[in-house]
Amino acid sequence: MLFRRRRGHGRIPNGFYRFETRGRTLHGFGEGEYVQVRDEFGNTWRGTAERQPDDSIHFRFRGPDGKSISGISDTFGIALRDERGNVWRGFLD
Repeated sequence: MLFRRRRGHGRIPNGFYRFETRGRTLHGFGEGEYVQVRDEFGNTWRGTAERQPDDSIHFRFRGPDGKSISGISDTFGIALRDERGNVWRGFLD
């Protein structure tokens, strides 16, 4: 009989992401370290999620016009900041 070993802390969760700031939204799906979200205008933002040594997750997204958004996740949620200084709050469902 084979047993699978589970790694609880090294895995990045899969699921539906949703971010909001000042009436604007981003939403989409992530699988492992790859995340893809769309804004309200239909633009696709592709990104990565990297697990950090302190068990937080660092996110980096790049938009179609070269703009970027980055931030971190902890036990309370996800906080991102864009190039203009706007803070995007979100969660993984």
